[in-house]
Amino acid sequence: MIRDTFVPSRSALGVQRDRYRSFRRIWKHNLLYLMLFLPFAYFLIFQYVPLIGSIIAFKDYRLAAGIFGSPWVGLKHFHEIFADPMFGRAFRNTVTIGFLKLFIYFPAPIVLALLLNEVGNVAFKRTVQTLVYLPNFLSWVIFGSLMYILLAPSDGPVNVAIQIMGGRSISFMNRADLFQPLVVVSEILKSSGWGAIIYLAALTSVDPQLYEAAKMDGAGRWQLIRNVTVPGIAMVIATMFILQTGYFMAVGFDQIFVLQNAITLPTGDIIDTLMYRDGIQQARFDYTTAIGMFNGIISFTLLFVVDRIAKRMDHPGIL
Repeated sequence: MIRDTFVPSRSALGVQRDRYRSFRRIWKHNLLYLMLFLPFAYFLIFQYVPLIGSIIAFKDYRLAAGIFGSPWVGLKHFHEIFADPMFGRAFRNTVTIGFLKLFIYFPAPIVLALLLNEVGNVAFKRTVQTLVYLPNFLSWVIFGSLMYILLAPSDGPVNVAIQIMGGRSISFMNRADLFQPLVVVSEILKSSGWGAIIYLAALTSVDPQLYEAAKMDGAGRWQLIRNVTVPGIAMVIATMFILQTGYFMAVGFDQIFVLQNAITLPTGDIIDTLMYRDGIQQARFDYTTAIGMFNGIISFTLLFVVDRIAKRMDHPGIL
């Protein structure tokens, strides 16, 4: 009896050959792949594994019973969220500050980068860059303390200047109506210099021949900025705008927590500080997990919509 012998087909041999080549390629660059281990482990352990705990938003979480042993309550916590007036206030403040940061703070690094790009004196340009970068390396605790000192109602430099000009002292940090503008101003002062780095890097990729051609056509400095510089970094601006939209609801817990006080809570209480009070101080982990899930859904929806709009306008998306 003649046994049937298996002869691998050419396609099977091709697959084996490709696998062998892939293995050799990975082994050849094994150190580079090894460098990916720590970032991969970080995102896996601290970003993806904690998502399992999101199920407590649908449970009556009890510490002794644990995540999986706590009883299910369905959408109970979400009903409590929408019935809670404190959440309504925090949601309105978060959306308002998010809009202010998106449409006032976001252009600030772009404008700063364009201004620095027009500076011809290299020494002066580097000095200004260093000065505007420095605040980014200060924590919000330090930067907030500096703001309290500068805006002190009695001897703060700002109020001293107002009194010299004949005005009355203003308690900036204790006025609810001024809290949100101060949040945006402090964000600009602290972070716009560092944010301008990306746009300054993008400006180096603009073709110098475009400037020469525009100058030959009689374009002035403002026309060069409007017709050459800004279009040259439009793709980068679109990408950064999409990313900023993804952080629309994350308006900065550390900044708000440092600057707010009991007087400014009506306009300064945001979702993150509400979650801190209810989740950490009162141990309502299930309730605040539901808030965080609701917050995340809104952020992802905004990110998805803006990304699709950007793609329809022939800009690269990120999704």
